[in-house]
Amino acid sequence: MRQAMTMPAHSGIYATLPRMISLLLAIALAGLILTYPRAFAHAGHGLLSLVMLGVSAGFVHGVGFIPEHKAWRILFGPWVAWPLLAAGLLLFLRG
Repeated sequence: MRQAMTMPAHSGIYATLPRMISLLLAIALAGLILTYPRAFAHAGHGLLSLVMLGVSAGFVHGVGFIPEHKAWRILFGPWVAWPLLAAGLLLFLRG
C-alpha cells in the first residue's frame, strides 16, 4: 500500500488563505463563463482551453487536494492556476 503524502496540510501555499483565493477565483470565473459566454467569444479555442485548465486547477487547489505525482502537483497547483485565472478575468474584461 502506498504511503500518504507527508506534506503539512496547512503550510505555505496549501494554507487556508491561498486555497480560498484559488477556490473563489475558480468559482467566479466558472460562473462568468457559464453566464456570459459571449464575453469569451473573441478568445480562440486554445486560449479558452488554457483558461479552463486554470479553472480546473483552481478547483483542485481550492478544495485542498494535493496530488501525489510531482507533475500533477505542479499542473494543478496555484502557480499554474493563478496566472491562467487572471488571464481568464482579463479576457472577460476585454470582451
